Amino acid sequence: MSDEEETQPTDDQKIEIAKWFLLNAPAGEIQYIAKDMKAVLQDETLYTTAAAVAFPLYNKSHMICLDFPDRSGEVMVTPFSEIGENEYVDPRTAQVAVVDHVNQVCRRARPANDEELPTPYIEEYRYALDIEVTKYVSEAYPKGICSVYCVNGKDVEEPGMDFDLVVVISAARLNPQNFCNGSWRSIWNVEFKDEAQFVEVRGTLQVGAHYFEEGNVQLDAKHECKDSTMLMSPEDSAHSVTTIIRHHETEYLNSLQTSYSKLPDATFKDLRRKLPVTRTLFPWHNAAQFSLRRDIQKSLGLEKK
Repeated sequence: MSDEEETQPTDDQKIEIAKWFLLNAPAGEIQYIAKDMKAVLQDETLYTTAAAVAFPLYNKSHMICLDFPDRSGEVMVTPFSEIGENEYVDPRTAQVAVVDHVNQVCRRARPANDEELPTPYIEEYRYALDIEVTKYVSEAYPKGICSVYCVNGKDVEEPGMDFDLVVVISAARLNPQNFCNGSWRSIWNVEFKDEAQFVEVRGTLQVGAHYFEEGNVQLDAKHECKDSTMLMSPEDSAHSVTTIIRHHETEYLNSLQTSYSKLPDATFKDLRRKLPVTRTLFPWHNAAQFSLRRDIQKSLGLEKK
């Protein structure tokens, strides 16, 4: 056996590599990666095996939104809406979508069973929070989507028991023709503690961006926070929780903007020594005069005449 044959990856290794690339695709780009994986693998069986595992995980982690076949509504594909294999519930329309993960479409829908929906008592809190969060998302995120699910205690029928809701918010700005895609994802766990008359709110916020014009630059920022409020009526609790969400998300976005606005004047400077090997200060005030691309073109004789 030659050395070249010994270094060839096995089929299992090829599948794992393909899964890694699919799962790490930036927002809105998994179908492009899938096309490339097909061309690289040149084996439909290997690709299908990798895609069958990677696409459901990717779709749930990116919380994609799909239209129902009859356009009666839309469903978010998340770990919290999943009720069965390829089945995802939409509490607003009380429908269950059957999802084709690889093609990222909803194939059919059916009415949700009573067991798949919260009780009327829990639905009051879920519905009120859904209304408030939807208002906030429509103001804060262009084309943003959101949903609210009961993940614990959906069988509670009256005060006296704890229950948990989850708010999910997802927004994406896809502009591949200009080599730029970005996404916002936030998950808010809202725990209603009846005995203490207390609501604990914990959030995980994630921002992703990919810029790939003449390069490949990615941002993957994550932030966690927590807060609390008093347990009140469904409407008052919903307003209070949404105010908390608005405050923390706005604060985090402002901190990101401040951080990245300082990159040219502070962060990049700190990455370099005060004096390079040439013992000459770098002219930060006129950094635009330097161009790696121009220097490479010049050295290769590729300059435009």
